[in-house]
Amino acid sequence: MSAPTGQRRARTRVFVYGTLLAGEANHRLLASARLVGEARTPPVYRLHNLGGFPGLVAAGQHTVAGEVYEVDDATLAALDRLEGHPRWYRRTPVTLEDGDVVETYLLAPEQVVGRPVIPSGNWRARRKEWK
Repeated sequence: MSAPTGQRRARTRVFVYGTLLAGEANHRLLASARLVGEARTPPVYRLHNLGGFPGLVAAGQHTVAGEVYEVDDATLAALDRLEGHPRWYRRTPVTLEDGDVVETYLLAPEQVVGRPVIPSGNWRARRKEWK
């Protein structure tokens, strides 16, 4: 029997594009999350390589590839801690290519000055782009 509507825990959809992706270093934080599916942003972003992780900026002309997960409040709080929200990354609602509105973690353009852009918008493909 499920809980009455007013007693259900809130779930948030989050778009991940880097170390939180399946198979990447921080994916363990999404162990209790439900994978909604693969997703892409419209071509209005830039993905930067910050070394061991990427930074997404809402100023550009690239489509960024990622995954959407449905997370509970505890998982969202863990993601916020990892991403340094709101001091480093800012969790922000964004509209994906299919029109869904989800949360993601963005950096300000001044935070990525001088950092290389990942032209494909795909964190997993970045190594091939610099060979």
